[in-house]
Order: sequence, then structure tokens, then C-alpha cells
Amino acid sequence: MKLKDVIGLGVAGNFAHHLEQAGELEDFKNVITSEPDAPKGIFPFYLPNSDSFLGLYSIGTDTLNLPEYEANAQVEPEIAVLFNIVYDENRNVIDLIAQKFTTFNDCTIRKEGAKKISEKKSWGVNSKGIGDKWIAIDRFEEGGVMDNYHLCSFVKRDGILHSYGVDAPLLGYSYFYTKLKIWLIDKMNNQKDFGPLENIATHLKSCNYPKQALISIGATAYAKFGEENYLKSGDEVYVIAYDMRTDKPDFKRSQSKVILHQKVQ
Repeated sequence: MKLKDVIGLGVAGNFAHHLEQAGELEDFKNVITSEPDAPKGIFPFYLPNSDSFLGLYSIGTDTLNLPEYEANAQVEPEIAVLFNIVYDENRNVIDLIAQKFTTFNDCTIRKEGAKKISEKKSWGVNSKGIGDKWIAIDRFEEGGVMDNYHLCSFVKRDGILHSYGVDAPLLGYSYFYTKLKIWLIDKMNNQKDFGPLENIATHLKSCNYPKQALISIGATAYAKFGEENYLKSGDEVYVIAYDMRTDKPDFKRSQSKVILHQKVQ
């Protein structure tokens, strides 16, 4: 599925311990949240029709290109949800209607001195990764299809498979379902350009108010290998969403499982 007309946004700090492990907690030291476990904010990773570096379509399916310069890149295993955006007559976001979800690699470079999160998120073609299919969302609330899904990730290096992120239930997200949606709407309308964060309402305007948003809703905590190892050429990345009632966290394909597989260049 091509998403070239869809704004790409991510959620920072929506899984316990991820920011600490990624060495990014200090970036948000001056960001005040309404609750201790609340995400820190949202950031853009793709802005359709933008003249900035974020205007380059960076989402790949089977290849992950590392930056041409020396950089420390880590997989950020996430769930991405495609939302329809509803605006009022003043172009404020008043609703987000969840359509479907898939796996996502919000691959990030650990870049010293970056002023904005977005500076670490996109460096060219195939700097992001998206799963091989979508799962329709029946309802974005408890009792829906997403209740039963887990997210896991692996990196194969030199023929050896390593857990990269912890195996986590989607219900383990700090903010999920209605609570997440209400928070997202508020941030899309009201988030200020402050510290590592950006004014998302300005980006929506500059993108001519896109009808849809692809939102990666937060990366899991890292397993030991993921915390201690950056990606290198030749690695293979797997991000898998599976229904715990019928599937296992393996590479066997099924109707309900979503697999992202990228070869690192």
C-alpha cells in the first residue's frame, strides 16, 4: 500500500522504559505531561509534499538503508495505525477514525545534538519499514481485534537470531484506544514547538490538511541484544504482530499474523 498522500506521525514514550534504554529521556526533561506514564509528544516522520527532508517518501517494505554517514541506528518495533482524519470548519482535528493496523519499524539514529525528534527519523529512501499486510480494525476500543495481539521483534545477524524488542501485548501500551485517540487529537491541535517537539497543526496546514494519518503508536522496550547492539549491514530485521490465541511469535505466516522483514543495506 502506497502512503504518499498520508502524513506520517509517531508517538514518543508510549511504552515503559523505551526512552531510557534509547538514551533519549534527557531530551524530554523539560516536557511536562499530564500523567507520569503519559507519552511525551508526537513527531513527524513523513510530510507529503513538503520541501523539507521529511517530504521524501521513506517507507520501505523489504529493505532498510542505513545512513551513508556513520550513525548508530536501532530498530524501533511498533504498531502503526491508519486513521481517517476528521476536521471541523476551522480545520481543527475533531476525530480520528481507526481503519487498520500493521507492523512498523520506526528505525531511529541516535544522533548527538539533534534538536528535534524528526531529525533522527528520516535520512532517505527505505529508512522506515512497514509490514506485509494490514489487519482491519473492527473497533478501536476494548473488546476489539487488537486486544489479542502481541508485538515482538528480532534481528538475525551472522545466521543467529536474536530477540531485539521484548514480546509485549498491545494492551501494554501506556496510552491505547480511546485514551490514546483523545490525546492524539489534542496534540495534533495544540502541541507547541518546544524542545524536541514540533507544532503538528502547522504541519497539517502545510500538507494541505491530509485526509489520513499513519501513526506509529510507540516502540516497545528493548531486549538485551536490542539495547546493546546497533544495526549493521547484512542484518535482517523482523517485526511481527501475532494473535496470541492462534499464533506463535515465529515466522510462520498465517491469516492473522503480520510480518515485516527487512534486509539491512
